[in-house]
Amino acid sequence: MHYRIAGEGSPVVLLHGWPQTSYCWRKVIGDLAHEHTVIAPDLRGYGLSDKPRDGFDKRTMATDVSELVRSLGFDRVGVVGHDRGGRVAHRWALDRPEEVARLAVLDIIPTREMWRRMDSEVGRGYWHWLFHLQPDLPELLAGRNIAGYLGYFFERWTYQRHGLDPESVAEYVRAFSAPGALRAGFDDYRASFPADAADDDADAGRKLGMPVLAVWGSTGLLGKLPTLEIWRDYAEDVTGEALAECGHFLAEEQPAALLARLRPFLAG
Repeated sequence: MHYRIAGEGSPVVLLHGWPQTSYCWRKVIGDLAHEHTVIAPDLRGYGLSDKPRDGFDKRTMATDVSELVRSLGFDRVGVVGHDRGGRVAHRWALDRPEEVARLAVLDIIPTREMWRRMDSEVGRGYWHWLFHLQPDLPELLAGRNIAGYLGYFFERWTYQRHGLDPESVAEYVRAFSAPGALRAGFDDYRASFPADAADDDADAGRKLGMPVLAVWGSTGLLGKLPTLEIWRDYAEDVTGEALAECGHFLAEEQPAALLARLRPFLAG
């Protein structure tokens, strides 16, 4: 498992989403490292981490990160998860609450709630979930033009479709052009149902006990959902808000605004 590490102090783990790698945290790691030991891994199948053919259920992916953190000498950490990484973080907090001191979830609602709310509006915004679930077809179609496929999301998931900077897009296209990378990213989604869904249903009604911060982009789909109310059905202590003029990629679109919320929360 490849990871970036910086700083000293209480440990904080940053978990990226799709279609990204730990590179997405580059604008916030430096500031957080003034007060924390910051650990930013490439999740199973992503970036420079190994790309096995299985183990993409969130329970296994959370175990990966837990074991990485323990190998670095930490027993209890703050966790920040964006997108798919937020789903790994949520499962980590459910399975090993003694290891997660504080949890920040960026631009997501719980996976179980996503399936429960999959109406026409949510389906229009999250059509890629259903497409990525299909065996082989996403690789067949997206693999012919990885830059075009990923670029579609980087444009449409950002505020006013300004997209990410060309250097960042090039980095992600390079990462997902590596052998096995595109398949592994889709396998992350394929694990959502039925594997992750079964685990989430088994924990239905169980609330997280640690403090939870939910932050999302105001111009994305979550801006139309009662995000805090939803998370309060899944955790006892929830705070948060939307970031103005921000789409899905909070750490890259609005790093200063995100840091203004994360730093006091992680400091406790």
